[in-house]
Amino acid sequence: MSTTNNNMKSFNSGRWTVWSLFALVMALAPLVWTSGLSVTMLSQMGIAIIACLSYNMLLGQGGMLSFGHAVYTGLGSFLAIHALNAASKGTFPIPVALLPLVGGVAGMGFAALLGYVTTRKSGTTFSMITLGISELVFAMSLMVPEFFGGEGGVNGNRVFGQPFLGMTYGPPIQIYYLIAVYTFVAVAAMFAFTRTPLGRILNAVRDNPERVEFIGYNTQKVRYLAFIIAGFFAGISGGLGALLFEIVTAEVVGPARSGAYLLFTFLGGATFFFGPILGAVLMVLAFVLFSEFTNAWLLYLGLIFLFMVMYAPGGIASLIMMNVRVAAYGRLKELLVNYVPLTLTALVALAGAAAMIEMTYHLQLNSVQGDQVKYLGLVLNTRSVTSWLGALAVMLVGIGLFELARRQFAKKWGAIQEFIELEIKRKEAL
Repeated sequence: MSTTNNNMKSFNSGRWTVWSLFALVMALAPLVWTSGLSVTMLSQMGIAIIACLSYNMLLGQGGMLSFGHAVYTGLGSFLAIHALNAASKGTFPIPVALLPLVGGVAGMGFAALLGYVTTRKSGTTFSMITLGISELVFAMSLMVPEFFGGEGGVNGNRVFGQPFLGMTYGPPIQIYYLIAVYTFVAVAAMFAFTRTPLGRILNAVRDNPERVEFIGYNTQKVRYLAFIIAGFFAGISGGLGALLFEIVTAEVVGPARSGAYLLFTFLGGATFFFGPILGAVLMVLAFVLFSEFTNAWLLYLGLIFLFMVMYAPGGIASLIMMNVRVAAYGRLKELLVNYVPLTLTALVALAGAAAMIEMTYHLQLNSVQGDQVKYLGLVLNTRSVTSWLGALAVMLVGIGLFELARRQFAKKWGAIQEFIELEIKRKEAL
């Protein structure tokens, strides 16, 4: 009994440590990255974390592959911006800090309405219905300018009324901390949901719906309730986005936004709770920073997604947790020697492939600027066979060396996994 109590105490202390560090990081982040762009990016990361976690409530926890999650974040944004405009005119008495809840209620309401239809089916049929609803709402956004604002969208101003404790929510740092509070509370609430009976039975519906039906649960009702809860948090994310940008356009309900939630939730790791958090951070970095470096950033993103599907279908979170498992058995140091050649050879292959991609994009989009492309300190000529052959040679050499390093790594990885399995069996025998 004492051993169990000690394990529970260490478990609880570990959880408190993680959540305290999470709060500390959000509190100190804008003090470390102080520029206006950095604070805005941090705000976007908080919004994206809520959106991706709410999407993972469907995908990772419920096994529901949705192609229309942006419908609920987007409609939450539109209702929040309309509520903001009404509040600034004095017709809707609500403080700025509570406006994201308007988006949450809106997202929950639309999820209750549309989810009743979509959750009656599962699997591929569910996915196709969500895709159809996404296209329908996106088309309506251009057909109903009275609500969606047409191509220009709907504008607002979050600074109105009397300041609350000196906060007007005008400066970016003030709106960041509002978003940080909502992010922390929403993340904690969604984590708590995974520990509730509904969250547990939702996992069972994902894994074996027939058995869940057999023990007396209505799987459609379970999916429907989870869909409504996910819609609420998605709407909060949308409401925070409306406050941050003070403008909402039809893009927020478009299929491209839904695809981004799916892509980066998968990249982060849908099978782990913290996976979508990693994916959300990557999403903001890709859309804000990576897109500034190259016009081909979407192609690179597609290649990364393809690579992850082939070699790490569990996402970045699964890679982290697999190495944590190895480290727990004291064998991680052996793999560090193999990680170095794997990383270097992958970078060599990527450098060669990227050179060819950049030259191709230059020929297609920037040929009027001449034939030369600056790349990694080199000057490549898009009309020179030498540049193309050199880039191809670098890519092929990198791929060949990467494959050799991967095979060596795979042998050692397999041996370590066998050792871990034997250790687990030995401990179980004791």
